[in-house]
Amino acid sequence: MSIAAALLAAAPDRVPALVKHGHGDAQVKQLLADYSAEELFPGARAPRGALAGLWLYFGCWEEAHAVSQDDPSVEGSYWHAIVHRQEPDAANANYWLRRVGRHPVHAALGEIYGNWDPAAFVTECGRARPGSAEEREARERQLTEWRLLYEYCKESA
Repeated sequence: MSIAAALLAAAPDRVPALVKHGHGDAQVKQLLADYSAEELFPGARAPRGALAGLWLYFGCWEEAHAVSQDDPSVEGSYWHAIVHRQEPDAANANYWLRRVGRHPVHAALGEIYGNWDPAAFVTECGRARPGSAEEREARERQLTEWRLLYEYCKESA
């Protein structure tokens, strides 16, 4: 089992927050610090994208931002948008989403939730009040989006 798979297996029920808080999981930071994206995700379609997603899953916002910002791929832009959505910085998130355009995971999200509009989801997340039913629903949608994008990134090229 890979390091990434072991980390996710140890925290299967985690539902990341809509808005960043804290500095992330210190143990995850220590464990991942010595590995490159290519070492963690050999042969992946988008190894840096998968790493950005892994950082984000464990609340390591700064690390996710650094990796996604340095990744010129469409997946890097998508993770960068999610990072800024969580900041929250809707204008910046929407800028990065425009750079993404239509991504293959949007079709799967559309099948699950109806017509998936990433910009509308940014607005929805920004309006959700802590502890509300809207926040819980948005967090679940965000987790589904995370899973689909993470799986897409770590698939074999």
